[in-house]
Amino acid sequence: MIGSFRYRPATGAHDPLHSRALVLDDGTETVAIAVVDSCYIPRETVDAAKRLAHAETGIPTDRVLIAATHTHTAPPPAPGVGLRGPEPEQDTRNEQRYTRQLIDGIAASIAGAFERLEPAEIGWARTELPDEVFNRRWFMKEGTIPADPFGGTTDRVRMNPPAASPDLVRPSGPVDPEAAVLSIRTAAKKPLAVLANYSLHYVGNIPAGLVSADYFGEFSLAIASRLDAGERFVGMLSNGTSGNINNIDFSKPRSRREPFEQVRKVAGKLADAVAKAVAGIEYRPDASLAMEQVELALARRKPTRPILEQSRTVLQGVRPSELTRRHIYAQRAIDLHDGPDSVSVVLQAIRISDLGIAALPFETFVETGLAIKRDSPLQATFVISLANGAEGYLPTPEHHVLGGYETWLGTSRVEAQASEKIREQLLAALHKVATGEN
Repeated sequence: MIGSFRYRPATGAHDPLHSRALVLDDGTETVAIAVVDSCYIPRETVDAAKRLAHAETGIPTDRVLIAATHTHTAPPPAPGVGLRGPEPEQDTRNEQRYTRQLIDGIAASIAGAFERLEPAEIGWARTELPDEVFNRRWFMKEGTIPADPFGGTTDRVRMNPPAASPDLVRPSGPVDPEAAVLSIRTAAKKPLAVLANYSLHYVGNIPAGLVSADYFGEFSLAIASRLDAGERFVGMLSNGTSGNINNIDFSKPRSRREPFEQVRKVAGKLADAVAKAVAGIEYRPDASLAMEQVELALARRKPTRPILEQSRTVLQGVRPSELTRRHIYAQRAIDLHDGPDSVSVVLQAIRISDLGIAALPFETFVETGLAIKRDSPLQATFVISLANGAEGYLPTPEHHVLGGYETWLGTSRVEAQASEKIREQLLAALHKVATGEN
């Protein structure tokens, strides 16, 4: 399983992993949205699923949004992205089989939703759940932040610091407490689907070795229960802009929780808030759709010559099963050096009546999400992260200056101005779907 800096073979599954899909058709435009229980999904895997879904449904690939939830307890989504264990060849074979299952499953979920299209009503709402989101990047007292994986000591903030530490100064940014809700019901006014969006990284506290969809999967069950929905109902929770947000209040001592206790607590509270919001939605049967997809070229970050030479030295004679965080970042630096100078990323904007959805393939900082919501031309907008690829963290330029885990070379793989360029492109795409103008 991926989601940490150590080799974690799965020994069982606490709950199943799903691809949950929603297909909307207004008679002119058809749009598919799939939310997948995975830590992330590389673009090659996403594109393969889109091509297969297109072959089965006819939906154009540029009208399909596929996003990972970011559970940290799921298998590698493609061969070569996980850490190798004592039997690397067996790991590779397992990864190849799982990747095939993942691609087929995503496409099958979209095809299944397409096959079950029926007249429906749609509406949206916004609510808030502020007490389960905390900024995880903290300013610390001078001299208390450990060195980065390359030995650097310029970080001014620390990710996930010791809770209630006397060295804490203040969080380095805001949070987004909003839970956005898109709700669909049948013509007979029965719940058919809910797509929610919340900017919380993941919850965790899952026993070692257990596969789990984390609170994203638990929410899907909880919202179905809260709405007293039937078997055909699909509840979906997408990850918002949570690159610097998690579920830990570092200003206080951490209390002990039983396994899955916090997962159930957060999912239940979110389901309660979403269900209450759904009850107040004004539905309409005639909502129009529009979607715009653009590709943006971004420069890849490259290691300096000293870091490159240091990285090559660090990796000499190290076996895959012995990798530490220092070795992993050394390999990431070498990969960036050897790789292309730029990458093309997929950005999408969807309009559903007067609701906007923006999508980007990064673990996005909350500041970027708040700015897109603020400046969107639509009445309401939410942002889906880790969509249509996985290009690492997306700090703002200001956070690049502060340093910290999310900005390290290999954690963040694109230019420091990337968030500004992406925000500009997404707002332009939202303007186009809102007005129909170029």
